[in-house]
Amino acid sequence: MTSQKPYLIRAIYEWLIDNQQTPYLQVDTLFNGVQVPLEHIQDNQIILNIDPGAVRNYFADNEWISFSARFSGKSMELFIPIDAVIAIYSKENNQGMSFSNTETPTPPPQKPASTKKERPTLSIVK
Repeated sequence: MTSQKPYLIRAIYEWLIDNQQTPYLQVDTLFNGVQVPLEHIQDNQIILNIDPGAVRNYFADNEWISFSARFSGKSMELFIPIDAVIAIYSKENNQGMSFSNTETPTPPPQKPASTKKERPTLSIVK
């Protein structure tokens, strides 16, 4: 199955816009392929205003989010892999969704099956 993440990002974006909220995108800038203005990165993250009034040519599919925006008066094309998205939320009330770094958690290690049968332990309750 495909990842739920891109679908959830698109749905929350639309929900925020429909409710006259300003959608913010929090991005982990350490992911390969992230193209954002370097001077605005803090602690390997960037928060971007992706409101239709703040960006142009916004596009989101199952792999990427892309748009152009102005930073310090200069227009820039931004490219964000879906896996790099940490959260999408409202500027006004912080409602939205955050995502873990891994889509599928690693299952805990299983104990190796013992070939030797163990005797059951009995407890006497008085």
